[in-house]
Amino acid sequence: MTISQTEFLELAEGRIAFDSTGSGPLVVLVPGMGDLRASYRFLVPLLVDAGHRVVTTDLRGHGESDASFRAYGGEETAGDVAALLQHLAEPALLVGNSMAAASAVRVAADHPELLRGIALLGPFVRDPHAGAAMTVAFRVAMLPAWVALTWKAYFPTLFAGTKPADLEEYVASVVAAIRRPGYARAFSLTARTSHDHAELALPRVTTPSLVVMGDKDPDFPDPVKEANWIGTELGSTVAIVPDAGHYPQSQRPEFVAAAILDFAKGLPVA
Repeated sequence: MTISQTEFLELAEGRIAFDSTGSGPLVVLVPGMGDLRASYRFLVPLLVDAGHRVVTTDLRGHGESDASFRAYGGEETAGDVAALLQHLAEPALLVGNSMAAASAVRVAADHPELLRGIALLGPFVRDPHAGAAMTVAFRVAMLPAWVALTWKAYFPTLFAGTKPADLEEYVASVVAAIRRPGYARAFSLTARTSHDHAELALPRVTTPSLVVMGDKDPDFPDPVKEANWIGTELGSTVAIVPDAGHYPQSQRPEFVAAAILDFAKGLPVA
């Protein structure tokens, strides 16, 4: 499998990095907050081998994308993803993990013509029920001065269940990316995002959807219950990934690939 060199989509305030692999129906993979497009490193070859063109992209202020933007979060990511889809000029199956799942919902509500379907992995599509004290504590922990240290400690805990073989090296690469000038600030601002925009958009989504949730996802008190709630709201197919946490795409990539490919078979041809 040959992966193209990093390409850049020029936007008004900075560039969004992406790459493209394979040929066939388009699948666009978007990572979550504090993560890199390499989150899909194990999933990409499985989708390419099944006959898809796969594009992976970094969030603004993450990875190889610029940290020159004034605002960050789920709504901004939705705008960036819509711009990328317009640039790619082919209706896509859009896959979003964590915060990017909320962005996928928003794109489906606002720009259904750009999509064949959406797949939501470990999805946040509404704000968690957290008290004021917990919200303040989280924001303090995610301040730019020490957000890299906070994420270095917290990020590995989200891989509950099966661990990727390269987890230690991958966490180190994520933390190193945050420590570059300007990127800690971008991540800190991203962490302030609300998912209300996605919850409000749910009733407007008519695009076919798939919900994929790890049964041990520590970001939700009851991940299976949350997945089923989203599935009911969207009329989605729901796939529960056994022994996986918040990043099933790297923890159980074969399971996730099978769910996505099965879902893709029923989507309209671009």
